[in-house]
Amino acid sequence: MKVLNVNMSMDPVFGGGTVERTLQISREMSRIGINVVVLTTDIGLSEENKKAFDGFEVIALPCIIKRLYLPKFSYKHVKKLVADSDVVHLMGHWTFLNALVYYVAKKLKKPYVVCPAGALPIYGRSKIIKKLYNLIVGNKIISNATACVAVAVNEKAHFKGYGVDVDMVSFIPNGVNNDDFTERDGNKFRKKYHLGLKHFILFVGRLNYIKGPDLLLRAFSDIQDKFTGYHLVFAGPDGGMLKELKSSVAHFSLEDRVHFIGYLGLEDKVSAYQESALLVIPSRQEAMSIVVLEAGISNKPVLITDQCGFNDIEDVNGGLVVSASSDSIRNGLIEVLGDPEKLFSMGKNLESYVRNNFTWKIAVDKYIQLYHIIMNNEK
Repeated sequence: MKVLNVNMSMDPVFGGGTVERTLQISREMSRIGINVVVLTTDIGLSEENKKAFDGFEVIALPCIIKRLYLPKFSYKHVKKLVADSDVVHLMGHWTFLNALVYYVAKKLKKPYVVCPAGALPIYGRSKIIKKLYNLIVGNKIISNATACVAVAVNEKAHFKGYGVDVDMVSFIPNGVNNDDFTERDGNKFRKKYHLGLKHFILFVGRLNYIKGPDLLLRAFSDIQDKFTGYHLVFAGPDGGMLKELKSSVAHFSLEDRVHFIGYLGLEDKVSAYQESALLVIPSRQEAMSIVVLEAGISNKPVLITDQCGFNDIEDVNGGLVVSASSDSIRNGLIEVLGDPEKLFSMGKNLESYVRNNFTWKIAVDKYIQLYHIIMNNEK
C-alpha cells in the first residue's frame, strides 16, 4: 500500500497537533511496511527536526508566501505523487496545498480521505478569507471526500454543515508514543528553567486566543492567595498573545509566580509533564488535544474545557471538564488543588486509560482498516 499524507507544515514549533499526528502516523505506517510519502512546505524545517522523519519520505515544497503557506510547485510533480499513491490523506483544511492535491486527486479519480482535526468551524481570524476558501473549494474538498475522519467525537457534527452524513464519519482519535515518555531528569529541567522546588500548574501550547491562555491566567490570579504554594508555567511559542499575557502578569502582580518558558523539545516537554502537579487546557475551541494524552501517559491529571473533545476523562475520573471561561476554570482549580489525594488518583486513572486506549498503533490500525475498505470499493 502507498499512502500520500498531505499537511501544510511539518514545523514542530508552530505546526500544532496536525504536525504531530502526521509525523506519528507516517512513522507508524512505515514501521509496519507501508510506503508513506509526506507532502508539505519547508516552513520551519531544520536539519535537526528532519531527523524525526524516520522511515518515510518528506517532500517539502519551498514556501513563497509564508502567511498563506503558499508553495512553489510543479503540477507535474504533484500529479505524479498522487498518481503513484493508493490513498491520499489530507490533514487540516484551510490550505492551498490541500486544494491543489484535491483537484489533482479528483482529476485522476484517486480516493482521498480528509482529517480536518477540528479545523472546519470558521473561528478566529481571517473569517472572510475562510468563507471565500470554502465557497471556491473548501466545501467541495469535504463533501466529495471518499472518507472523512474525526479526531474527537464532538468533531463529527462539524461535517454536517459541509453536507456530510455524520454517521459516515470515521472516528480515529489521536494517540501517544509510550516510548517517548520515559523517566527524565526533573532536577535538570527545574534548574534549566529556574523553577526550584516549586509546585506548578502547566499549560502546553501556542500562546494564542483559541488556546485560551488568558482564561487560565485570569483564573490563576483569582486563586493566587488561596494556593500560595503553586506557580503557573506556560510552555509554548508565542502565537500573538505573549505581550498581552506578560502585561496581565504585571497587572496581577504575579511576576514571581508565572513563568513563560517557550517551546519545549521532547525531552524538556516530558520533564515538564512529569514535574507538574496538573495540566490545564483552557481552549476556546479544539479537537481532541494531544497534550491531554501526553499528560496522561505521564501520570498527571488534567483540567480541560468542554471545547476540547475529550470529556471521557471525567467518566474515568482522570480529570475535570469545565466550560471555557475564567470563572469555571478558577472553580475547577479550587476543586482539584484542594484535594491532593484526588489529584494523585486522577493521574493514575488517566494514565491507565490513555495507555490502554490511545496509542498511535491503535490509530494506524484503524486507518489501515479504513484504507482497505476504500481500496476494495475502488476495484
